[in-house]
Amino acid sequence: MQGMGEGGENCPFEFNFDEKTFKVGDTVSFRVNGSLEGFPFVGTLVEVNDDHVMIAGDPNDPAKFYRGTRESRPQVDFSEV
Repeated sequence: MQGMGEGGENCPFEFNFDEKTFKVGDTVSFRVNGSLEGFPFVGTLVEVNDDHVMIAGDPNDPAKFYRGTRESRPQVDFSEV
């Protein structure tokens, strides 16, 4: 996401795209299927498991977590959003 900001500025987020090194507190870019397919979302990992992650991704509701797949850009089901 280099040069994507106004005046060629870099993205203000530093993402971890390596699912093998995911840890609580990492910032990730995640995807949502359904009508939100193709839009990028940003969140913070609050739980890392062998087969899924839990993401805090709603700044308006910090207690809301989304379950995502454990891959470089986790996939969240639209029904969770």
